[in-house]
Amino acid sequence: MGLSLKSVTDAIIHWLIEDFTEAEAPLCDFERIRYELRPCDVLLCEGRSHVSNVIRLVTQSPWTHSCIYIGRLHDIDDPEVRALVAQHYRGDPSEQLIIEGMLGKGTVVAPLKNYENTHIRICRPDGLSRRDAQSVIEFCVHRLGTKYDVRQIFDLARFFFPWAILPRRWRSSIFSHHPGSYTRTVCSTVIAEAFTNVSFPILPAIKYVNNDSGAENVELYHRNPRLYTPRDFDYSPYFEIIKYPFIQVVEQGLYRQLPWNKEGLIYNDSEIINPNTLPHQRPIKQTVSQTDKTPPVHPSAPESPSETDPKPTPEKESTNQISSPKA
Repeated sequence: MGLSLKSVTDAIIHWLIEDFTEAEAPLCDFERIRYELRPCDVLLCEGRSHVSNVIRLVTQSPWTHSCIYIGRLHDIDDPEVRALVAQHYRGDPSEQLIIEGMLGKGTVVAPLKNYENTHIRICRPDGLSRRDAQSVIEFCVHRLGTKYDVRQIFDLARFFFPWAILPRRWRSSIFSHHPGSYTRTVCSTVIAEAFTNVSFPILPAIKYVNNDSGAENVELYHRNPRLYTPRDFDYSPYFEIIKYPFIQVVEQGLYRQLPWNKEGLIYNDSEIINPNTLPHQRPIKQTVSQTDKTPPVHPSAPESPSETDPKPTPEKESTNQISSPKA
C-alpha cells in the first residue's frame, strides 16, 4: 500500500521536532523565572530537536526558539481576547501561559511549565507601556491557529549565503509579499510583528536624512519581521536581558565555593573525561607543580627587590633599544 503525502510529511515533521540529545540540567532557576516573569516578556530557549539544530547552524546562536509570555488568563484586560485564549486552551485558568510557533502545530498557546527543564533567557521590552503590552498580546492571540512556515527556515539559511552564487530559483522569496501571507509564520516572526505593530524597536535600521532646510535628521525603519531570529531579541539594545542562574553567586569570591568536581574532571560536551588522558596533553597536575613554584604576590603589597637582583633597565632606554634598527 502506497504512502500518502500527508503521512510522509507527518513522518518528516515528527523527526524534525524529536529531541535527539538528552536533556541536561538547565543552567537557570525555573522557579525564580516563573515568579519574576511579566506579560510581554520574550523567552529564548535552547532546543534539542533536529529543527533546533538547523536553526542553531543557520543563526550561529544557541537560542533556537522564542515565545512570548502572556501571563494568566486574568492578566489579560480585554474580555474578548481573554475568551479567545480560553478557546485555544482548556487547562487550568490560573496556569501561566505562553504563545509560540511550533512546527507541526502552528501558532499555539501552551503552559509555561513545558519549558521547566530547558535553559531559558528572559528578554524584557524596556519601557513598554501596559497599554501597548496588552496590544502586543492581543496581536499574538489573533495569530493563534496560523500554520508554521517551514520554508522560511530554509529562506533564512539561503539568506546567509552570498546572493550572486545562488541560482535564481534558489534565491529567497523572503522579501516578496503576497496577500494572505500572514497565514503562515514562525516563532520569531509573529513576535516581531506584534512589537512592530506598536512601533516598539527591536533592531531598527537607522538612516540620516536631510530635511528641506538642510538640517540632518534621523529616521528609523522597521526591519522585515520575517528576517528576525530568536537571537535578535538577545542582541537588541531595547530589551533588558534577565538571567536567574541555577546557583546564585551573590557574594564576592563565592564562586570558589561552588560544588566543583574535586578530581579535576572536565565535561567535553558529550562525556565527562580526565584531561590528563587527552592526546598531546601534558598532565595538568604535573604542569602546575613544575611551573607554579613561586607563591603569588598580592598586587597591593609588591615585594621589594633584593640586593642581588639586577638593576631594572630604565623604560626610556628599553624603548630605544626596541625601536632602533640593528646596524
